Amino acid sequence: MIAVHFGAGNIGRGFIGQLLNQAGYEVVFVDVNQTLVDELNRRQAYDVQLATPGTPKSAVRGVRAISGQDSEAVAQTIARADLVTTAVGPHILRHIAGTIAQGISLRLKENSRPLNVIACENMIGGSAELKHHVCEYLSAEELGEAKGRIAFPNAAVDRIVPLQQHADKLLVTVEPFFEWVVDQSQIAGETPAIEGVTYVQDLTPYIERKLFTVNTGHAVTAYLGYLYGYATIDEALRDEEIRSAARGALQETGALLLEKYEFGKETHDAYVEKILGRYANPMLADHVTRVARSPIRKLSANDRLVGPALQCVERGLSAEHLGLAIAAALLFDYAEDPEATQIQADRLEHGVAHALRSYTGIPEGNPLEQIVLGAVRSLQEKAGTH
Repeated sequence: MIAVHFGAGNIGRGFIGQLLNQAGYEVVFVDVNQTLVDELNRRQAYDVQLATPGTPKSAVRGVRAISGQDSEAVAQTIARADLVTTAVGPHILRHIAGTIAQGISLRLKENSRPLNVIACENMIGGSAELKHHVCEYLSAEELGEAKGRIAFPNAAVDRIVPLQQHADKLLVTVEPFFEWVVDQSQIAGETPAIEGVTYVQDLTPYIERKLFTVNTGHAVTAYLGYLYGYATIDEALRDEEIRSAARGALQETGALLLEKYEFGKETHDAYVEKILGRYANPMLADHVTRVARSPIRKLSANDRLVGPALQCVERGLSAEHLGLAIAAALLFDYAEDPEATQIQADRLEHGVAHALRSYTGIPEGNPLEQIVLGAVRSLQEKAGTH
């Protein structure tokens, strides 16, 4: 069996590629980093190291790689592959769509077996987004032939893989915890047998649980941690004020999730505590500026902060801690982040209320607006005290 995986970075090697390899797939990585491609082809193996005491390692063997620039070679491999996955980042999906479409075109002529293309990205509806871009490259005839044969099942993925540098270019450190949930109702043909993947008939509850717990808690900690002068997530969480804010935000999103879906309260409370424990792992030592990066995307109306906050307000639930995190994100002024500098320029020129409406979509007069503006004033008054 062959699995083509786009993205040979830390998530690709340390999470998706490892699980596919353990499931018996020959993993063929596709990446534009020629150094990684060459090293993978030279060694055809790499090690994954867990961020736990003793840093135990496991070997991933029998892999290879293709340069993303060699679209013909990638397309030919997709034409005979059993599965295609991605871990490239939401903004890159459109850039790999043409090559995937090229592979699908070739496959429709040569291979009658169904193919599933699963985007394992930190976003809602990643596979659907990828499908939209891929379909732009296919003819009407090809789109007709692809129905029932080529599928793009949505997925929710979760594993913290921190920034890292090793003498070994291919060694990757990951946390022990991981979650990969796939919408089984969208799969074409037989369900891929991959140990560690959970297949569900309705992915929405799992996507929102991950986005509104893992991503929300991470963002709260990162934006407050930055304002309070901490370098890493685990350092920030040792500040009781930040830890209390993160837990408070997750209690707010938890109330929302429990109202919307059939998660048990005790189970969800345990999930929240596990998440906070993962952030506090000093062996992950994730930088607050990395977790906080791209604030325009993270402040959008359907993302990890504003999305649950608006829903909480609509349902009469508390959103005070979420409002505090939104305020901190609006004040994130890291000079090396283009999105942060854009927000700060707009805020300084037009005022924080204008920036709030422009980047979050929170309607003027919505109760959340006053919660956030009050939190901005409070954070500005505290500036310099941490």
